[in-house]
Amino acid sequence: MDKSDKYIIAHDMGTSSDKAVLIDFNGRIAAASKEDYQTYYPYPAWVEQSPDDYWNAVCKASKTLVEKNDIDPSSVKGVIFSTQSMGLIPVDANGIPLYNNITWVDGRAEKQAQSLMKKLGGKTIFSLVSGTPIMGKDVAAKIQWIKEERPDIYNHTRYFLDVNGYLKYKCTGKIVAELSGASSYGLDLKKKTWLSALKLIGIDMNRLPPLVKSTDIVGGLLDGAARAMGLLKDTPVFGGSDDVQSAAIGSGQNADGDIHIYLGTSAWVCASSKDKTQFKNGAAAIQSADPDMNLIVGITEAAGSNIQWLIDQFFKHEKEEFGEGIFAHMDELIETVPPGSDYLVCTPWMLGERCPVSSTTTRATLFNINPEHTRHHLMRAVYEGIAYNLRWILENLQRDYGFSSEHFRIIGGGALDEAWMQIIADVTGKEFSIGENPRNAGALGAAITALVGLGEIKSFGNARDFVRMTKTYRPNRKNKEIYEKLFQSYKEIYSGLKKAYKNINSERFT
Repeated sequence: MDKSDKYIIAHDMGTSSDKAVLIDFNGRIAAASKEDYQTYYPYPAWVEQSPDDYWNAVCKASKTLVEKNDIDPSSVKGVIFSTQSMGLIPVDANGIPLYNNITWVDGRAEKQAQSLMKKLGGKTIFSLVSGTPIMGKDVAAKIQWIKEERPDIYNHTRYFLDVNGYLKYKCTGKIVAELSGASSYGLDLKKKTWLSALKLIGIDMNRLPPLVKSTDIVGGLLDGAARAMGLLKDTPVFGGSDDVQSAAIGSGQNADGDIHIYLGTSAWVCASSKDKTQFKNGAAAIQSADPDMNLIVGITEAAGSNIQWLIDQFFKHEKEEFGEGIFAHMDELIETVPPGSDYLVCTPWMLGERCPVSSTTTRATLFNINPEHTRHHLMRAVYEGIAYNLRWILENLQRDYGFSSEHFRIIGGGALDEAWMQIIADVTGKEFSIGENPRNAGALGAAITALVGLGEIKSFGNARDFVRMTKTYRPNRKNKEIYEKLFQSYKEIYSGLKKAYKNINSERFT
């Protein structure tokens, strides 16, 4: 069988949907299928999703890929998941979910975060032991929230799983946690074991699953899972990784010091590193999908979701008129507004923020509005605001870790928006490249991981061979002065309003 006739099915489980992608052994994307799932907001700062919805999406998307593209199930040589990180799904001894997934953007556990740090002598000492202070969105705090607020669930919990772990269990009946996913819970990056500090703050280590690598074959598809997915029983299922890690592989930026930016519903700036393990200014050191590498990641929690909000609230009629062409239409409108949006500044912290500032109480702000501003100004200001945030993270990575950002790559669906890409080039003052199929970089990275696991690719260092660059963006120096000025104002907005955000939101977000 030729390499082009053998496939991996990679499931990219994002914040709002499963993108199932069929990738051949040459790294070519043969087909894709997408299934949405709901997000629930039962209280302020609570953000949940149903584990059953994840599994139903996986089954439907897999079956659609196989049936609509007339794929022989025997040609599918592996299944792998790239999933949203920091999920918390408590399951009982039979693997049945006891509660919805408490997602990565859920900030309900701020009180527990502060309490856990006090157990080790406060924020400063805790940071020395664990590497970073924790906040209400971190998994350890969420586990403590379940223990305190829902003891009925906690007492029946056998394991806490992330999204990847739950889906691997549904496929294989095996309960495990993969190293890169475990690093968002608490992983010793040197020993590749659960972080000992978790025990010190009262986490029951027996409720954390055994660890596997991204490239490990966890098991084969169970009969029922195979039938639901339209595949063959015993098809290998791999350890997989979180979405940040798989996207890093799919960007081809895997050498020491390489940087890429992902732009989707959320966004991040990520640098690959052989030896960096520090947590600084909201940037986290986590395990790469490559067991021999780490990643330094600064995650900004709302990027494309801000643009979707803008469309839903201010461009409903245009959305109905243009359909999928709404983004191209918005690009045309952006061009009618001068760089800097006539001094209108928007901070994109709609869901709080992790990086470049860590806060569960901060929210988005529209600053310096005056009567001349229109909804078109607001639109450009939102695009620019996300670019300011990315620049701030890039500068922190260079100052704190020594990573050069003179040239990087951008992946994710946002990379397809040419006007936005030029804004990012102008705001950051940097040159960067866009690859082929940037929307599917995460799925491609997951497929590469499976191919390494099968021995079809020698090492993760060869991932660059699978990624083809198609376009390069360069900054327009004419816009440098205005963006330098407004970037400084952008940072001052946070420092000036930090206390006000906390005063207004602390109590209602608890």
